[in-house]
Amino acid sequence: MKAIGATQHLPVTDPKCLVEFECEKPTPGPQDVLVKIKAVGINPVDTKIRASLGESPNESPRILGWDASGIIEELGSEVEHFAVGDEVFYAGDVTRPGSNAEYQAVDSRIIAHKPKSWSFVEAAAVPLVGLTAWELLLERMCVHALDDETDKAVLIINGAGGVGSAMIPIAKMLGLEVVATASRPETSSWCKTLGADHIINHREPLRPQAEALGFDSFPYIANLYDTDHYWDTTADLIAPLGSIGLIVGPTKNLNLGDPLKSKCAHICWEFMFARSMHQTPDMHRQGEILSDIADLCEQGVFPKIHTRTLDSFTPESMIEAHATMEAGTAHGKLVVEL
Repeated sequence: MKAIGATQHLPVTDPKCLVEFECEKPTPGPQDVLVKIKAVGINPVDTKIRASLGESPNESPRILGWDASGIIEELGSEVEHFAVGDEVFYAGDVTRPGSNAEYQAVDSRIIAHKPKSWSFVEAAAVPLVGLTAWELLLERMCVHALDDETDKAVLIINGAGGVGSAMIPIAKMLGLEVVATASRPETSSWCKTLGADHIINHREPLRPQAEALGFDSFPYIANLYDTDHYWDTTADLIAPLGSIGLIVGPTKNLNLGDPLKSKCAHICWEFMFARSMHQTPDMHRQGEILSDIADLCEQGVFPKIHTRTLDSFTPESMIEAHATMEAGTAHGKLVVEL
Protein backbone atom coordinates (compact mmCIF):
# COMPACT_ATOMS: atom_id res chain seq x y z
CA MET A 1 0.00 0.00 0.00
CA LYS A 2 0.99 3.63 -0.40
CA ALA A 3 2.00 5.55 2.71
CA ILE A 4 3.67 8.85 3.57
CA GLY A 5 6.07 9.11 6.47
CA ALA A 6 9.34 10.50 7.81
CA THR A 7 12.67 8.75 8.32
CA GLN A 8 14.26 11.59 10.32
CA HIS A 9 13.63 15.12 11.47
CA LEU A 10 14.16 17.52 8.60
CA PRO A 11 12.75 21.07 8.35
CA VAL A 12 9.63 21.57 6.26
CA THR A 13 11.77 23.53 3.82
CA ASP A 14 13.47 20.24 2.91
CA PRO A 15 11.44 18.35 0.26
CA LYS A 16 12.59 15.06 1.81
CA CYS A 17 11.12 15.76 5.26
CA LEU A 18 8.16 13.57 4.26
CA VAL A 19 8.45 10.75 1.73
CA GLU A 20 6.09 8.45 -0.12
CA PHE A 21 6.82 4.73 0.09
CA GLU A 22 5.24 1.30 -0.34
CA CYS A 23 4.66 -1.05 2.57
CA GLU A 24 2.59 -4.10 3.45
CA LYS A 25 -1.10 -3.62 4.15
CA PRO A 26 -1.56 -4.07 7.92
CA THR A 27 -3.04 -7.26 9.31
CA PRO A 28 -5.61 -6.50 12.01
CA GLY A 29 -5.16 -8.02 15.46
CA PRO A 30 -8.01 -9.70 17.37
CA GLN A 31 -9.57 -6.39 18.52
CA ASP A 32 -8.57 -4.37 15.45
CA VAL A 33 -10.41 -3.29 12.35
CA LEU A 34 -8.68 -2.62 9.04
CA VAL A 35 -9.83 0.72 7.64
CA LYS A 36 -9.49 2.01 4.10
CA ILE A 37 -8.63 5.64 4.77
CA LYS A 38 -10.71 8.30 3.02
CA ALA A 39 -9.51 11.49 4.78
CA VAL A 40 -7.02 12.48 7.48
CA GLY A 41 -6.94 15.47 9.82
CA ILE A 42 -3.70 17.31 10.55
CA ASN A 43 -2.67 18.19 14.11
CA PRO A 44 0.37 19.67 15.90
CA VAL A 45 1.19 16.16 17.18
CA ASP A 46 2.12 15.20 13.59
CA THR A 47 4.94 17.75 13.57
CA LYS A 48 5.98 16.91 17.14
CA ILE A 49 6.37 13.21 16.34
CA ARG A 50 8.32 14.12 13.20
CA ALA A 51 10.60 16.31 15.32
CA SER A 52 11.13 13.45 17.78
CA LEU A 53 12.67 11.19 15.13
CA GLY A 54 16.10 12.80 15.48
CA GLU A 55 18.66 13.78 12.86
CA SER A 56 19.92 10.29 11.98
CA PRO A 57 17.81 8.46 9.36
CA ASN A 58 15.76 5.52 10.59
CA GLU A 59 15.70 2.31 8.60
CA SER A 60 12.03 2.62 7.70
CA PRO A 61 9.77 5.72 7.62
CA ARG A 62 7.42 6.43 10.53
CA ILE A 63 3.84 6.74 9.29
CA LEU A 64 2.36 9.85 10.91
CA GLY A 65 -1.25 11.01 11.22
CA TRP A 66 -3.71 10.66 14.12
CA ASP A 67 -7.11 11.65 12.81
CA ALA A 68 -8.96 9.67 10.17
CA SER A 69 -12.22 8.64 8.62
CA GLY A 70 -12.75 5.67 6.35
CA ILE A 71 -14.48 2.38 5.63
CA ILE A 72 -13.92 -0.90 7.47
CA GLU A 73 -12.57 -3.60 5.15
CA GLU A 74 -11.69 -6.34 7.63
CA LEU A 75 -12.52 -7.32 11.22
CA GLY A 76 -10.38 -8.90 13.90
CA SER A 77 -11.66 -12.11 15.49
CA GLU A 78 -12.84 -10.38 18.71
CA VAL A 79 -14.41 -7.24 17.23
CA GLU A 80 -17.98 -6.43 18.24
CA HIS A 81 -20.45 -3.72 17.20
CA PHE A 82 -18.86 -3.13 13.78
CA ALA A 83 -19.19 -4.74 10.36
CA VAL A 84 -17.33 -4.69 7.08
CA GLY A 85 -18.47 -1.64 5.12
CA ASP A 86 -19.12 0.55 8.18
CA GLU A 87 -18.02 4.17 7.88
CA VAL A 88 -15.97 5.15 10.94
CA PHE A 89 -13.83 7.92 12.40
CA TYR A 90 -11.16 7.91 15.11
CA ALA A 91 -7.95 9.46 16.44
CA GLY A 92 -5.92 6.27 16.68
CA ASP A 93 -3.00 5.30 18.89
CA VAL A 94 0.25 7.29 18.89
CA THR A 95 2.26 4.13 19.63
CA ARG A 96 1.14 2.48 16.34
CA PRO A 97 1.56 3.43 12.67
CA GLY A 98 -0.54 6.46 11.81
CA SER A 99 -3.28 7.24 9.31
CA ASN A 100 -1.23 8.82 6.50
CA ALA A 101 -1.63 5.67 4.43
CA GLU A 102 -4.16 3.91 2.26
CA TYR A 103 -5.00 1.45 5.05
CA GLN A 104 -4.68 1.43 8.83
CA ALA A 105 -5.25 -1.17 11.54
CA VAL A 106 -6.83 0.44 14.60
CA ASP A 107 -8.26 -0.88 17.86
CA SER A 108 -12.04 -1.12 17.57
CA ARG A 109 -12.50 0.17 21.14
CA ILE A 110 -11.36 3.67 20.19
CA ILE A 111 -13.37 4.14 16.99
CA ALA A 112 -16.99 5.06 16.30
CA HIS A 113 -19.41 5.21 13.40
CA LYS A 114 -18.92 8.59 11.75
CA PRO A 115 -21.82 11.05 11.58
CA LYS A 116 -24.02 9.64 8.80
CA SER A 117 -24.81 12.95 7.14
CA TRP A 118 -21.23 14.22 7.27
CA SER A 119 -18.63 13.65 4.56
CA PHE A 120 -15.39 11.81 5.27
CA VAL A 121 -13.52 15.14 5.12
CA GLU A 122 -15.88 16.76 7.62
CA ALA A 123 -15.64 13.79 9.98
CA ALA A 124 -11.85 13.48 9.84
CA ALA A 125 -11.47 16.95 11.37
CA VAL A 126 -13.15 15.96 14.64
CA PRO A 127 -11.76 12.94 16.55
CA LEU A 128 -8.48 14.07 18.14
CA VAL A 129 -9.60 17.57 19.07
CA GLY A 130 -13.12 16.46 19.97
CA LEU A 131 -11.83 13.78 22.32
CA THR A 132 -9.27 16.15 23.82
CA ALA A 133 -11.84 18.87 24.49
CA TRP A 134 -14.44 16.43 25.84
CA GLU A 135 -12.03 14.58 28.14
CA LEU A 136 -10.46 17.80 29.42
CA LEU A 137 -13.75 19.53 30.24
CA LEU A 138 -15.88 16.65 31.51
CA GLU A 139 -13.40 14.13 32.86
CA ARG A 140 -10.34 16.14 33.95
CA MET A 141 -11.80 19.55 34.90
CA CYS A 142 -15.02 17.92 36.13
CA VAL A 143 -17.38 20.31 34.33
CA HIS A 144 -20.93 19.01 34.31
CA ALA A 145 -24.01 20.26 32.54
CA LEU A 146 -25.42 23.21 34.46
CA ASP A 147 -29.06 23.23 35.52
CA ASP A 148 -30.07 26.03 37.85
CA GLU A 149 -26.54 27.33 38.39
CA THR A 150 -25.66 30.62 36.74
CA ASP A 151 -22.56 32.74 36.29
CA LYS A 152 -20.38 29.76 35.39
CA ALA A 153 -17.75 30.75 32.86
CA VAL A 154 -14.73 29.19 31.18
CA LEU A 155 -11.71 31.02 29.82
CA ILE A 156 -10.34 29.20 26.76
CA ILE A 157 -6.84 30.33 25.78
CA ASN A 158 -6.34 29.78 22.02
CA GLY A 159 -9.98 29.41 21.18
CA ALA A 160 -9.45 29.30 17.42
CA GLY A 161 -7.01 26.38 17.45
CA GLY A 162 -8.09 22.83 16.77
CA VAL A 163 -8.88 21.89 20.37
CA GLY A 164 -10.38 25.31 21.06
CA SER A 165 -12.63 24.94 18.02
CA ALA A 166 -14.01 21.73 19.51
CA MET A 167 -14.10 22.99 23.10
CA ILE A 168 -16.18 26.14 22.48
CA PRO A 169 -19.32 24.27 21.28
CA ILE A 170 -18.93 21.57 23.95
CA ALA A 171 -18.62 24.23 26.66
CA LYS A 172 -21.75 25.96 25.34
CA MET A 173 -23.56 22.62 25.35
CA LEU A 174 -22.66 22.30 29.04
CA GLY A 175 -24.17 25.72 29.76
CA LEU A 176 -20.96 27.65 30.30
CA GLU A 177 -20.39 31.26 29.36
CA VAL A 178 -17.35 31.15 27.07
CA VAL A 179 -14.58 33.73 27.01
CA ALA A 180 -12.15 32.73 24.25
CA THR A 181 -8.86 34.31 23.32
CA ALA A 182 -7.91 35.21 19.75
CA SER A 183 -5.64 37.86 18.28
CA ARG A 184 -6.68 38.35 14.66
CA PRO A 185 -9.96 39.42 13.05
CA GLU A 186 -10.39 36.06 11.28
CA THR A 187 -9.73 34.00 14.43
CA SER A 188 -11.98 36.23 16.54
CA SER A 189 -14.75 35.82 13.99
CA TRP A 190 -14.21 32.05 13.94
CA CYS A 191 -14.58 31.82 17.73
CA LYS A 192 -17.80 33.85 17.57
CA THR A 193 -19.12 31.57 14.84
CA LEU A 194 -18.47 28.57 17.09
CA GLY A 195 -20.50 30.16 19.89
CA ALA A 196 -18.02 32.08 22.07
CA ASP A 197 -19.77 34.77 24.11
CA HIS A 198 -16.75 37.06 24.43
CA ILE A 199 -13.34 37.41 22.74
CA ILE A 200 -10.20 38.82 24.36
CA ASN A 201 -6.75 39.23 22.84
CA HIS A 202 -4.11 36.83 24.16
CA ARG A 203 -1.36 39.15 22.93
CA GLU A 204 -2.44 41.69 25.54
CA PRO A 205 -2.71 41.31 29.34
CA LEU A 206 -5.77 39.18 30.05
CA ARG A 207 -6.87 40.51 33.46
CA PRO A 208 -7.82 44.05 32.34
CA GLN A 209 -9.76 42.63 29.40
CA ALA A 210 -11.54 40.08 31.61
CA GLU A 211 -12.44 42.75 34.18
CA ALA A 212 -13.80 44.98 31.43
CA LEU A 213 -16.22 42.14 30.66
CA GLY A 214 -17.16 41.81 34.33
CA PHE A 215 -14.98 38.80 35.20
CA ASP A 216 -12.70 39.05 38.23
CA SER A 217 -11.92 35.32 38.04
CA PHE A 218 -12.99 32.13 36.26
CA PRO A 219 -14.05 28.81 37.81
CA TYR A 220 -12.61 27.05 34.75
CA ILE A 221 -9.59 27.95 32.64
CA ALA A 222 -8.41 25.81 29.71
CA ASN A 223 -4.93 26.81 28.54
CA LEU A 224 -4.63 25.16 25.13
CA TYR A 225 -1.49 26.91 23.97
CA ASP A 226 1.56 27.81 26.09
CA THR A 227 1.63 26.52 29.65
CA ASP A 228 4.79 28.44 30.61
CA HIS A 229 3.77 31.80 29.18
CA TYR A 230 0.30 31.87 30.77
CA TRP A 231 1.13 30.13 34.06
CA ASP A 232 1.16 33.26 36.23
CA THR A 233 -1.85 34.68 34.41
CA THR A 234 -3.96 31.56 34.93
CA ALA A 235 -2.87 31.36 38.58
CA ASP A 236 -4.05 34.95 38.99
CA LEU A 237 -7.37 34.52 37.16
CA ILE A 238 -8.47 31.12 38.48
CA ALA A 239 -11.22 31.32 41.08
CA PRO A 240 -10.84 29.66 44.49
CA LEU A 241 -11.51 25.91 44.12
CA GLY A 242 -11.37 26.37 40.35
CA SER A 243 -9.93 24.03 37.71
CA ILE A 244 -7.08 24.75 35.29
CA GLY A 245 -6.84 22.37 32.33
CA LEU A 246 -3.60 21.95 30.36
CA ILE A 247 -2.53 20.12 27.21
CA VAL A 248 0.95 21.54 26.39
CA GLY A 249 3.90 20.33 28.45
CA PRO A 250 5.96 22.99 30.25
CA THR A 251 9.57 23.68 29.32
CA LYS A 252 10.62 24.87 32.79
CA ASN A 253 9.81 24.29 36.45
CA LEU A 254 6.52 25.91 37.44
CA ASN A 255 5.51 27.38 40.79
CA LEU A 256 2.81 25.18 42.32
CA GLY A 257 2.58 27.21 45.51
CA ASP A 258 0.57 30.36 46.19
CA PRO A 259 -1.67 31.68 44.82
CA LEU A 260 -2.62 28.21 43.50
CA LYS A 261 -2.19 26.54 46.90
CA SER A 262 -4.17 29.15 48.82
CA LYS A 263 -6.93 28.96 46.23
CA CYS A 264 -6.92 25.15 46.42
CA ALA A 265 -6.91 25.15 42.63
CA HIS A 266 -7.31 21.90 40.72
CA ILE A 267 -4.61 21.52 38.03
CA CYS A 268 -5.20 18.75 35.51
CA TRP A 269 -3.53 17.40 32.40
CA GLU A 270 -5.18 15.99 29.30
CA PHE A 271 -3.35 13.68 26.90
CA MET A 272 -5.79 12.13 24.47
CA PHE A 273 -3.54 9.12 23.76
CA ALA A 274 -3.16 8.11 27.42
CA ARG A 275 -5.91 5.48 27.30
CA SER A 276 -4.60 3.65 24.23
CA MET A 277 -0.92 4.13 25.14
CA HIS A 278 -1.41 2.55 28.57
CA GLN A 279 -4.23 0.17 27.57
CA THR A 280 -6.36 1.44 30.45
CA PRO A 281 -9.38 -0.62 31.56
CA ASP A 282 -11.67 2.17 30.36
CA MET A 283 -10.05 2.46 26.93
CA HIS A 284 -13.45 1.78 25.36
CA ARG A 285 -14.63 5.17 26.68
CA GLN A 286 -13.03 6.88 23.70
CA GLY A 287 -15.25 4.97 21.30
CA GLU A 288 -18.26 5.88 23.44
CA ILE A 289 -17.30 9.57 23.55
CA LEU A 290 -16.85 9.65 19.78
CA SER A 291 -20.29 8.08 19.39
CA ASP A 292 -21.75 10.83 21.57
CA ILE A 293 -19.94 13.47 19.52
CA ALA A 294 -21.24 11.88 16.29
CA ASP A 295 -24.79 12.22 17.65
CA LEU A 296 -24.14 15.89 18.45
CA CYS A 297 -22.83 16.38 14.92
CA GLU A 298 -26.03 14.93 13.49
CA GLN A 299 -28.12 17.17 15.75
CA GLY A 300 -26.20 20.28 14.68
CA VAL A 301 -24.94 20.90 18.23
CA PHE A 302 -21.33 20.19 17.25
CA PRO A 303 -20.36 22.26 14.19
CA LYS A 304 -18.17 21.42 11.23
CA ILE A 305 -14.70 22.66 12.16
CA HIS A 306 -12.60 22.00 9.06
CA THR A 307 -11.53 25.26 7.46
CA ARG A 308 -9.24 24.00 4.73
CA THR A 309 -9.01 20.84 2.60
CA LEU A 310 -6.07 19.56 0.55
CA ASP A 311 -7.32 17.14 -2.09
CA SER A 312 -4.07 15.40 -3.04
CA PHE A 313 -2.39 12.77 -0.88
CA THR A 314 1.21 13.50 -1.83
CA PRO A 315 4.39 14.33 0.10
CA GLU A 316 4.11 17.89 -1.20
CA SER A 317 0.59 18.39 0.18
CA MET A 318 1.50 16.79 3.51
CA ILE A 319 4.59 19.01 3.78
CA GLU A 320 2.34 22.01 3.15
CA ALA A 321 0.05 20.80 5.93
CA HIS A 322 2.98 20.37 8.34
CA ALA A 323 4.28 23.83 7.47
CA THR A 324 0.86 25.27 8.30
CA MET A 325 0.89 23.55 11.70
CA GLU A 326 4.40 24.77 12.48
CA ALA A 327 3.54 28.34 11.51
CA GLY A 328 0.83 28.37 14.19
CA THR A 329 -1.47 30.63 12.19
CA ALA A 330 -4.19 28.16 11.23
CA HIS A 331 -7.64 28.20 12.75
CA GLY A 332 -10.05 25.30 12.87
CA LYS A 333 -8.81 22.08 11.27
CA LEU A 334 -6.93 21.23 8.08
CA VAL A 335 -7.91 17.96 6.36
CA VAL A 336 -6.27 15.96 3.56
CA GLU A 337 -8.58 13.92 1.33
CA LEU A 338 -7.28 10.64 -0.06
